[in-house]
Amino acid sequence: MTGDPSTILEAPQAPAQRQGLITALVLLAAAGCILLLLLLLPAARSDPYTRRTLELSGSPETGARLFRMNCAGCHGIAAQGLVGPSLHGVSRRRNDRQLIRQVVSGRTPPMPRFQPEPQAMADLLAHLRSLE
Repeated sequence: MTGDPSTILEAPQAPAQRQGLITALVLLAAAGCILLLLLLLPAARSDPYTRRTLELSGSPETGARLFRMNCAGCHGIAAQGLVGPSLHGVSRRRNDRQLIRQVVSGRTPPMPRFQPEPQAMADLLAHLRSLE
């Protein structure tokens, strides 16, 4: 063999370094994709009704009127619970998406399905957040 001894020693290291760099870049790209999915997946999963409702500002006063007309029969005029559970502090137990899903799905009988216009739902959410 001829040539500079340092060249002979560096040749085997170059592919290993390149392999390590490629591995690091692949891991970085994978981590970036996972982070992007974690940020975008909740928004992609929510339906247009929920997205529209969450974009709006609600009025607690209007929400209270809606509550009295549509919800008080089961949850009580002061949301203290009757047939349905007490709703005081519900916004600490459930996020807005969960509350919307509960109201519109009627998933837990005897709660009926109820899907008001997005602004009315935003108002109802504002009222529910005001219940402590």
